[in-house]
Amino acid sequence: MPQTLETLSRRTATLTSIRGIVHTMKTMSAINAVPYEHAARSVEAYHQTVLSGLRAFVAKTGPVAMPVSVQAERILVVFGSDHGLCGNYNEVLAERVKTEASRMAGGPRVLCVGARMSDALSDQGLSPEVTFLPPASADGIGRLASDIVTRLDEIGGGDIHSRISVTLAFTRRAAKGQREAVVSPLLPLSPSLLSDPGQAGWRSRSLPDYTMPAVPLLAALLRNHIFASVFHASAEAMVTENAARLALMQQAEQAVDDRLDEVGGQFRLVRQDEITNELMDIIIGFEALKKKSPAL
Repeated sequence: MPQTLETLSRRTATLTSIRGIVHTMKTMSAINAVPYEHAARSVEAYHQTVLSGLRAFVAKTGPVAMPVSVQAERILVVFGSDHGLCGNYNEVLAERVKTEASRMAGGPRVLCVGARMSDALSDQGLSPEVTFLPPASADGIGRLASDIVTRLDEIGGGDIHSRISVTLAFTRRAAKGQREAVVSPLLPLSPSLLSDPGQAGWRSRSLPDYTMPAVPLLAALLRNHIFASVFHASAEAMVTENAARLALMQQAEQAVDDRLDEVGGQFRLVRQDEITNELMDIIIGFEALKKKSPAL
């Protein structure tokens, strides 16, 4: 079907509008990723401080044996997105979570972050019992981490170290701008964290010491370790989500630009054809008038 100038003009205007929207979303993804990246770096430094505190505690008191229950309830905490336009970001992680869940006897309880991830998990046959709202900004990561830790406390009846087994599933950055799905065990605590002072102990000429009672100090250190781990997983998930959306918007912008070039070429050809036809009509009319002029 031949294209008219009016049709091509409307198509160009539509593509230009779409390009503006895509460019805006690309810019927003690039801007949003920066605060989440800073948050991830900050909580990683904070987490190292907490781990140093745990090593100092073990060096002072000796190895700590944490009770481990064979019948511990298994919990999977999955971090995804609440919005689309990020490619297969949620689907890839959901497939990895499905593989991990199949290895857990009896099936795990699933806590999910993000409505899109909830749908992706449902497609894999996993039904999240609760879906948390992702943070709208970097300031909201602390709120989300607190909500998840509180939920784990409720499930564990206030004794999450021995009653539940928690695994975090999220997407993190990989080499060369890639991303990878990660399944990281959180609870029960790694034996080397509290029971191996020789390998991961206190490496300093100064002897560690503390003044507050040992039991509440250890409880505070462990809670902050869990909080920092959940916070870091959420921050990494938000960084990679925005990076995935940025990459997709770049591809979309390039596709729109290519389409604009194609439509622009068609517009010039049709316009040139119409100009040529109008010139031919003028020349033919002029020639017809010239033939009639001697008879006048």
